[in-house]
Amino acid sequence: MYDFKRYDPGEAGPGSKREEVESSLRKKFHTPLFSKFAKAIREYELLKPGDKVAVCISGGKDSMLMAKLFQELKRHDKFPFELEFVVMDPGYREENRKKIEENARLLGVPVRIFESQIFDAVDVIEKSPCYLCARMRRGYLYRAAKELGCNKIALGHHYDDVIETILMGLLYAGQFQTMMPKLHSTNFEGMELIRPMYLIREEDIIRWKDFHGLSFLQCACHFTETCWTVREDGTAVSKRKETKQLIAELKKTNPYVESNLFQSVTNISLKTVIAYKDQKGVRHHFLEEYDGGPGSGTETATEPQTES
Repeated sequence: MYDFKRYDPGEAGPGSKREEVESSLRKKFHTPLFSKFAKAIREYELLKPGDKVAVCISGGKDSMLMAKLFQELKRHDKFPFELEFVVMDPGYREENRKKIEENARLLGVPVRIFESQIFDAVDVIEKSPCYLCARMRRGYLYRAAKELGCNKIALGHHYDDVIETILMGLLYAGQFQTMMPKLHSTNFEGMELIRPMYLIREEDIIRWKDFHGLSFLQCACHFTETCWTVREDGTAVSKRKETKQLIAELKKTNPYVESNLFQSVTNISLKTVIAYKDQKGVRHHFLEEYDGGPGSGTETATEPQTES
């Protein structure tokens, strides 16, 4: 059982920051933010009538915006669903915890905060502490969501996270995969993870944040330095930041590089893949069907177009 502390921001007064933010999601930022949020929910069927969603708030710009977009969606009242705004404190410093609480009050988000000791648990891990931290966070959030009667948890990953994940998998893990818009939990029966910010660009989130003069947590983890690699010249850079920089550089000569990366995971032809894993994790090789019938291993199969 978790000890949830509820913070109710109360009603918003005329001219308040909360009213200003909510108005902008209906006007200035309706197309780049709310419309894309609603589109992802429709296109990937992220919500169904009767769902109860735990909106997971880390304190960063993405998850706080997601909370406001869910509130706006709820205001439209298209179909019945419920929300719980959940914050897990994994061992934040006091000033970081206060920042989350202040932003929740400022923006009118009634959060429930519960504590864990994840930072202490992974502080002694030398290899892949960030990976372990993320896995542990996910587990705590699923348990908290179930305790609150939710059947889904919502995370604030956006479009840029998706394309960076594709490229990072290719460059650093030697595999082709992406961050899916929704997933069934393998460890928590009946639970599902959804990513309703899937189509929203990070640059638009930053514009929204700066327009309102808001500040959020960046990374409140006290061992972030373990997530960094060191170049030959001695400068440090995270793999994700390095991937961001690579995409920005490629974009200088190919303005469609981001959309092409995103579309690449929707245009896969198995006839041009050496091997792949099916949904059950079973690996298949192209030789299994190479001589298996018409169209197998012939020049009629579409091949990737590259310059020689």
